[in-house]
Order: sequence, then structure tokens, then C-alpha cells
Amino acid sequence: MKRILAALALAVPLLAGAQDAAPTLQQDPRAPRFGDVERGFFIGFEAGYLGMLDTPVADPAKFPTAGTSGGSAGGLVVGLTMGVDLGSRVSVALFGQGGNEKANANYGAFSLLSTGLDLRVSVIGEKDRNGWDRFFVYLHGRGGYAKSFPTGLFGDTDTVVQGGLGLEYYTQLRHFSVGFAGDYVYATKAKASGVAVYPTIRYTF
Repeated sequence: MKRILAALALAVPLLAGAQDAAPTLQQDPRAPRFGDVERGFFIGFEAGYLGMLDTPVADPAKFPTAGTSGGSAGGLVVGLTMGVDLGSRVSVALFGQGGNEKANANYGAFSLLSTGLDLRVSVIGEKDRNGWDRFFVYLHGRGGYAKSFPTGLFGDTDTVVQGGLGLEYYTQLRHFSVGFAGDYVYATKAKASGVAVYPTIRYTF
């Protein structure tokens, strides 16, 4: 009996040491360590085309050669957004954008600057082969305060609203997404409609 107890006394620390010395299982190197699609605070850049279907004259006395309208106008529009994702399908952002519009020769050109709030809701999402939601179709609307120059041609201060459909793809670079959007645009005081089409790029922190 004493020999058995002595053998057990020697075996217990040996087994404990062997357990401590056993190598730990390594993580699967194929398992992702970070989320492939980032969500949170973001900044974005937009650049494309803004076309106004009509360009009324706000102050005919100040611009007598412009007539009552310059007809349609078009030009470059650029914008910046800064906001936050509220989950994977909704985001809210502040935006600022500016466009340079050229109408007929008598009317000339004018600038339209606006700033306000943008709300986006993704209505369709597609996963990649690894199960990440990477491609989205979204609806968005934005509106805010606008100002045009020269004062009195297209107007002075206005409220511009716009909205439409967009596509967004979250790239393999994790923080970056690219997309394309098409919007209906309306200047409420000038009572002028237009369309905007523009590619987008976004960086999420």
C-alpha cells in the first residue's frame, strides 16, 4: 500500500507538469481578425454633374438681358459629407455641395451652394462569398439652406431638396467604399427642378 501511495504522489505532479507544458491550440490563420466592412464615423466626397431644367430670373431689373429664363443649365457639382452609420442599413450625415451652372449666352452662369442634412436607408444588401454585407442599394434624401451667386440672377437664398437612388460597394480595403447616385433636385424658392448624377467615395474610421 505504501508503494502505491508513493507512486501516486510522484505521478500527480508529473501529470500536472505535462498538462502545463501542453501547447495551446493556435487560432485558425484563415479566420478574420478584423471586420471586412467598417461601420461608424465617416467622411465622403462626391463629384459629378448637376443639370437644372429651368433657370428663372429672380431680379429682371438687375439682369435685363437675361430675359425671363436662361433655359436649361448644367455644370460640375462637388460635395462633402460627414456623418455616422446607425447600424448596417441607416446613416445620417451633414453635407455641403457646390455647383457651377452655365445657361444660355444671355443668361450666363451662376453658382449654387448648399448645406444641410442627408439621410440614407439601404433597401437591398448582398453578401460576398465570405458572408460580409458588401454591396448595397440605397434610397437617400437631403435638404438644406442654399445660396446662389451672382445675387438676383437665379436667386439669392433658397431651400434645396434632393433625393434618389444610389449604389455602394465596400471594397477589400476595409475602410473605403465607392458608389454612384442619381438624384432629383428642386430649388423651392426659384421653383426650378434638376437632376444630379455623381460617383462617391467614402472613408469610415
